[in-house]
Amino acid sequence: MQKRSKGPYFKPRVPQNEHRLNREITAPEVRLIGEGIEPGVYPIAQALRFAEEQEVDLVEISPNAVPPVCRLIDYRKFLYEKKKKDKEQKAKSKQSEVKEIRFTPNTDDHDFDFKAKHAEKFLQEGDKVKCYVQFKGRAIMFQERGELLLLKFAERLAEVGSLESMPKMEGRRMIAIFTPKKKK
Repeated sequence: MQKRSKGPYFKPRVPQNEHRLNREITAPEVRLIGEGIEPGVYPIAQALRFAEEQEVDLVEISPNAVPPVCRLIDYRKFLYEKKKKDKEQKAKSKQSEVKEIRFTPNTDDHDFDFKAKHAEKFLQEGDKVKCYVQFKGRAIMFQERGELLLLKFAERLAEVGSLESMPKMEGRRMIAIFTPKKKK
């Protein structure tokens, strides 16, 4: 069996850094920030000398600025802190979900109250609530009853949520969507 060659254009993958470091920075002068240094604009050679003296890396933070902003910091420590901060922000951000609550045109008062309490809890947690009245068989003739039920539900949830739009029919369902009110 013949061994296959990689070809003349094969280049092994070299991991690319997210930021340019030390000698990779091509700008003639940079705005330098960091500990133990006076912030300001310096020629690249002087900035590299500062980095060598402090035994840290010169990291290009903002390459699009004029002149580019560089920082004197240990690059691995910088990446660790950045990763930690991103993870923290991701943990704080909450994805809102759409919770569904189903009624029929003949929903009783006790069931209505029970479902309203759940909807209030969902809205307080920051989720949207999609309420619908399901019409089965001949119940489709009582559309007004379904609309009144949803409007009564909207009135009940007025303190914690607001109705996005008036109830509307989609097939055999009358749908209303509630969004949580912003906390002050």
